[in-house]
Parts: sequence; C-alpha cells; structure tokens
Amino acid sequence: MMLFVISLAALVCTIPARPPLSYLENESKEVHSAAIKRLLEVFGMEDPPAVHGHKQAPQYMLDLYNTVADVDGVTRDPYLLEGNTVRSFFDKLHSEQVEFRFNLSTVARTEKVLTAELHLFKLRPQATLTFNRHHFCQVSVYQLLDTSRNNSTQDRKLLSSRLIPVHSTGWEVFTITQAVRSWMVDEGSNLGLHVVVRTLGGSMMDLKLIRFASGSNHHQSKQPMLVLFTDDGRRSATLESIDPNDTTATSSLPHAPMLGPSTRIARSLDYSEEEGASLPCQRQPLYVDFEEIGWSGWIVSPRGYNAYHCKGSCPFPLGQNMRPTNHATVQSIINALKLIKGIEKPCCVPDKLFSINLLYFDDDENVVLKQYNDMVAGSCGCH
Repeated sequence: MMLFVISLAALVCTIPARPPLSYLENESKEVHSAAIKRLLEVFGMEDPPAVHGHKQAPQYMLDLYNTVADVDGVTRDPYLLEGNTVRSFFDKLHSEQVEFRFNLSTVARTEKVLTAELHLFKLRPQATLTFNRHHFCQVSVYQLLDTSRNNSTQDRKLLSSRLIPVHSTGWEVFTITQAVRSWMVDEGSNLGLHVVVRTLGGSMMDLKLIRFASGSNHHQSKQPMLVLFTDDGRRSATLESIDPNDTTATSSLPHAPMLGPSTRIARSLDYSEEEGASLPCQRQPLYVDFEEIGWSGWIVSPRGYNAYHCKGSCPFPLGQNMRPTNHATVQSIINALKLIKGIEKPCCVPDKLFSINLLYFDDDENVVLKQYNDMVAGSCGCH
C-alpha cells in the first residue's frame, strides 16, 4: 500500500503545470501581431492605412478595378494593366481658377512612373454659348516652373494640347507624364499645373463659357484628378508564364466543393483531416476575409478572396491528371521501389499561381489599385 502511494505521488509530480491563462493570452496576441505584420509585408506595407470614415472611391478607379479583376479580385488578364499600381489624387488647391496641384508624397521613390494623366470634367456649356460660332476649342495643359530654380525665363512648360468640342460634356484626359517624373526627382519643383483654353484662331476663350469642374461648387465625383500608372518592381517571373486563356490550369485536377465566406474554415469540409490526407492531390478553398482580419475600414474591394490551398496524396503511379513534373515522377518511383532510404513521396503543391487586385485608401485618402502576384493557387500538382 505504501509503495502505491509513493508511486502515485511521483506520478503527480511529473505532470507539467498548466501555463497561466494570462501567458496564453499574451502568446496569442504576439502570434496575432506577428501574423498581421507578415501579411502587411506581403501587401507591401509597414502599417495598415488609417481609416478615414465612409469616403467614396472615384468612379474611374471603381470601373478600372472591375475591368482588370473579377468579383473575387483575381486578375482577368495579367497584361491588361500597365505596371502593377494605379494611384489617384485629387486637386489640393481647390481653386476656382484653372490651376491644380497634387500631393505625391505617398508615391515611393522606387516606383517607376509609366504614365500620368490629368482627368478634367468639362461642364455642360452655358445657355449663352448656344449660338456661339465656335464648335471646337484648344485646351492646353502647362507645367508651372520656378524661374529662380531652373535658370530660365519661362514660367511654364507645355505638356499636352488638343482640340475638344465646345458643346461636349464629360471627362477629358491629358497625358502629363513628363511633369510627374520631374516632380518625383525634385519634389520642390511641383508648383502645379495650369490649363489654358483658346479658340482655333489662338485667342483666349472666356472661362465663364468653357468650364471645368473645380472647387467647392462642384461635387467630389467631378473634381480634377491625377492618375498615375506605376510599377514598384515587385512583379515576379511567374507572371510571364501565365497564359490568361489557359483553362487547363484549373480543370485537370479534381476540386473540393467550393466554399463561400460563411463556410470557409477547414472544419466545414465534408471529410476529416485523416480522410483528406488519403484523397488524391486537389485544390481546396482557403477564404481570406479582410473584415475578420480588421482591414475592411480601408479596403474598398474585394471584401475577401479565395486563396485556395493544395491538399492530398501523390500515390504511385503518378498519372498525368496529377500534373507531375519529371522530377516528381522519378522521386515517386524511387519511393515505391524503396531504392533509397528517406525518400518521401512527392508533395501536393500549387503549380499555377494567379494575382489578385486590391482597391484601397492610403494614408492621404487617395485611392490606390494594386496588383499582387502569386496570391491564388490556380491549380495543384504533385512535385
């Protein structure tokens, strides 16, 4: 009896003490913080942008997003967008005159400016212009210069000029890439832009007749806007190998049932972890919900996306439906014949990756459209 008591006491002493709840909570917070930080790095950010309330994204940026991305944010065609970033900026002068200035401080110096466009909304002509003999006018956009810095007597430089119908209304776009590139080199040279409207004969037109929306008297949706198409150099080599018309990438392997946001967690699958491991290699859902992460305040679209993940076995012999590489086929044979110890079966991994697009507000309330490579498993194979 005494021996039994001693043994029981020794057993109790060997049971590890349960960590305090506060320790587990702190450890969980550290893991969460590290995970969010790493996810931000994937999206090229150090910190999440500040949330500025319920602001409306420019219609142009919404339309552009819907053109390059599907409903889940996945890129429709990797070659449709010039560069991988599109930034929009509203005029900071809010002047009733035809002078505009844009704050480009959020653009990284490492970004390559590919194209810069000035978007101006031409207002409907006033009634007094109905019987005007002019049917076209020449609109010219100038870069304002600092004569004390450029050792020149010129106070402006012509960037773009073209004819537009006098009686038209709507958006007019002017290319001003040269000016923006100079501003990126020397931020202090950004004195803004000046727009001049002339008749075909060269005389100045009355700006009360030909007007562009600007200032507090016009809705935000019609304010002057600068749009930059840039590339941050993060495009990977995998993008070049993607054929947007390739339908075999997602059709040759079996897929697990498609799961929506309401059934995105792993335990919602129809089989257990053990059963899943015995199934052949296949693509399964992995939904990333930006609201659950806490990013819904600054991301406009999408609200989340399906990254998918690959799961399943790669049994011998590997069929072509498993999309094996030659290396995986050889490894599978060596494993099956047990020719060398320690050689495992090939693994089920993504063999096709697609990019997604994110439309979001930056710290200065500018709307940015950015494309991120290798974010969605397009198909799975045994490698």
